[in-house]
Amino acid sequence: MQHRIIVLGAGYTGAVAAGRLARRLRREDVAITLVNAEPDFVERVRMHQLAVGQFLKPRPFSEMFAGTGVELKLGKVTGVDVDRKVVAVLDATGAEEAQEAQEAEEAQELEYDTLVYALGSGWNDQGVPGTAEHAHEIASRAGALRLRERLARLDAGQSVVVVGGGLTGLEAATEIAEARPDLDIALVARGGLGDWLSPKGSRHLRRVFDKLGITVHAHAAVTAVEADHVATAEGRMIPAAVTVWTTGFAVHPIAPATALEVADTGQIVVDRTMRSISHPDVYAIGDAAMAMGPGDKPLRMSCASGGFTAWQAAEAIAARLTGGKLPNVPIRYFNQCISLGRKEGLIQYVTADDRAVRAALTGRIAAVYKELVCKGAAWGVANPTFGMPIRRRRVLREPTRAGSAVKAPA
Repeated sequence: MQHRIIVLGAGYTGAVAAGRLARRLRREDVAITLVNAEPDFVERVRMHQLAVGQFLKPRPFSEMFAGTGVELKLGKVTGVDVDRKVVAVLDATGAEEAQEAQEAEEAQELEYDTLVYALGSGWNDQGVPGTAEHAHEIASRAGALRLRERLARLDAGQSVVVVGGGLTGLEAATEIAEARPDLDIALVARGGLGDWLSPKGSRHLRRVFDKLGITVHAHAAVTAVEADHVATAEGRMIPAAVTVWTTGFAVHPIAPATALEVADTGQIVVDRTMRSISHPDVYAIGDAAMAMGPGDKPLRMSCASGGFTAWQAAEAIAARLTGGKLPNVPIRYFNQCISLGRKEGLIQYVTADDRAVRAALTGRIAAVYKELVCKGAAWGVANPTFGMPIRRRRVLREPTRAGSAVKAPA
């Protein structure tokens, strides 16, 4: 009997993990199923570009995984039973039409021996009144497309407010300002503009914002979002024909509803190999994982973190199934890559635990650098083991129906 590996979610982390597992394990020994709601890979780091109308190259999974042995299951994950070791999946063709009450009846159950949970995260409205009703998000392709339609209907002089001063907020504000110089763009941030950056990085950021005419409301907390403005704790009413909400991410709600041990954030608590500390047949990667990095600090939700966790999980699963050596490569950060429109960028170099150092790359060359990083990330999804020997190893023995297998030393 083949060992059944199910990977939930085909973002940067899930797709990389599935591809890497396919290159590490013999096809005769394993059945790898990748479950995703969409047939194409979504370049999440480019959603601000999609929102302003730029064309993004389609990347169908049918082409990416052709000949790999990975089976793509299109559907919406509606539940995970970690005690019975099954995943409930609603077929993609009926996902939109089905009502919540019908999903449990119509969902198909997929059994697994090893589960890789990579459902990731979505936008986080922080519970601020009016956000869900009036604000736009760009954490998903659907959200970016809705924002694109709304921006296209705006007349010259109308206002767009981006709430959130993190990487996503900076990229969204500058991209919109560059694409639509006729609009009045503002950014609202809890802290100062780029106050976590090095002096060189923050100076460049301010220059770009000034050049693009973006108004900054620093040290301001948004307390409500209305159809035509946002309100701050200081009593300010900032006009907003469109509000873009970028104040962080919230994990998919399925994991907290299971018996898995999760953190306060809803992320699955994992060990250094990305294996759940409560259920050893479950691995969590990317934004779904509460994984510790250098300095015993939780990894931030980001593409930069996700690549490391996907690699660790895939190599650990392959090692445990084949009796190989567990991976022991330190997870660390190198830089923060920020696009500031198509002509400007900022590469902030950081310490292993993600603190800014003095060095920073700015200007046009930084924009090219960021573009290469984005292209490289997408290419890496389709080529997860490029530059490394392909060693498809034999699973030591047939796993039982319950999913037990010969264990390598932890």
